[in-house]
Amino acid sequence: MPITADCHLHSSFSGDSDTPMEEMILQGIARGLTTMCFTEHNDFDYPEYPDLPKDFFLLNTDSYLYDLARLREQYAGQIRLLFGVELGLQPEIMRKNAVYAKSYDFDFVIGSTHICRGKDPYYPGLFEGRDAREAIREYFEDTLENIRKFSNFDVYGHLDYVVRYAPEQDRGYSYELYRDILDEILKLLLDKGKGIELNTGGLKNGMRDFHPCMGALKRYRELGGEVITIGSDSHDADNIAAHFQRAAHVLKECGFRYYCVFEKRSPEFHKL
Repeated sequence: MPITADCHLHSSFSGDSDTPMEEMILQGIARGLTTMCFTEHNDFDYPEYPDLPKDFFLLNTDSYLYDLARLREQYAGQIRLLFGVELGLQPEIMRKNAVYAKSYDFDFVIGSTHICRGKDPYYPGLFEGRDAREAIREYFEDTLENIRKFSNFDVYGHLDYVVRYAPEQDRGYSYELYRDILDEILKLLLDKGKGIELNTGGLKNGMRDFHPCMGALKRYRELGGEVITIGSDSHDADNIAAHFQRAAHVLKECGFRYYCVFEKRSPEFHKL
């Protein structure tokens, strides 16, 4: 069965996208999707960078929900549109995130690490003048701390996002190099009843593998993990559902038989 749900999407309600939500919906319908879940960015206390306006990643959730509800009614019968959010987690802002996550009736909440020690790996500062392996390990340490301190999410997003912007990206990177801490992360997620996502977004940036890498996907399944969503992490119409055929093949190879879609914070299992 093809994957027909893209559960990680950013429209112009996210600071780093200029694409109208309706344009993305029309493309999703054209590509045969039955479900789209918008997961607009909300990152409290995002660090200041000279090229970004203040509060760049703070979401106007009421406006987002208003437009989504309008478009959901307009395209009813053609596609299911779900109300999600991608929360940027940092150990110091857990209370803010906890209050926010309870303030809306989200269908789906992705927890993500975008900031490591006050720096976004998107910018070169995290890696400058040091061994990239050290920076990657710090990122995983922060991810583990985020999961320990925060629980109001459904899946953890792009678990090894940091390698997308490493000097050599995922060349030379593997699950085995970080097995100790990645196992801690995966086991803690399972203990908390949380899932992960397969994120195809890194491929458009030149990566060879998905997020997380195939080794981590296999290990999650070995440990008993079954809850996994699929997301393109698209910020434009062109990349919606990108590489989903390959994603289905990889998941089957890792031992998965189903992928998940969350509605009203509950997972539905769909056969691969």
